[in-house]
Order: sequence, then C-alpha cells, then structure tokens
Amino acid sequence: MAQGKRISADIDSGALQAIKDMGAAAKLARIDAGEGQAAAAARLGVHVQTVARIESGEPGVAIGHVLGMLALYGVTTRLLTPGDESASASSLTPSTDAAAP
Repeated sequence: MAQGKRISADIDSGALQAIKDMGAAAKLARIDAGEGQAAAAARLGVHVQTVARIESGEPGVAIGHVLGMLALYGVTTRLLTPGDESASASSLTPSTDAAAP
C-alpha cells in the first residue's frame, strides 16, 4: 500500500459495511453494559481514541482490537463462507454469558 493511501480505497463495499456493522455492535453492547468509552478502553488496554475508531467502523483499526471489544461485551462473530446456505446478513450475536465489567 502506498504511503498516504487510505485503507478503505482497497476494501470492497461489502467488507466496509461488515466493519461498520462490527463497530455498531460493539458500541451498542458497550452502551447496554452501561459503560463509557473510557471504561471500555481501560478494560481493553487501548486508548479511548481506539474505542471511538472501533465504534465508528474505521477500517484501519487492528482486527484484534475490534474482536477483543466485541468479546469483552459478549458479542460473538461467525464467519460464513460464500457456499454456506445460512449465509445472509452479518452474523453478530450478543452472548448471554457476557463478561461482567
């Protein structure tokens, strides 16, 4: 990738939407847990700006941070392959055994 080039220029619209969906799910789960971004950042061991970037669906955030935040609030992800008969919309599911703050 050339320096200064935006990551989103290399990602198709479906992938960008999936990233935004994960961010929205993380934000909703955090709010449902009654936590602010600062508390989430402290629990994840990242900066508050990273939490804000996750929640806004920025494609340049490390996937480990995104998945870590989802797991922190009990949101599970399931990868679907193109041949999967159950493949439909994004599959993000809140877990009933979410980790307590």
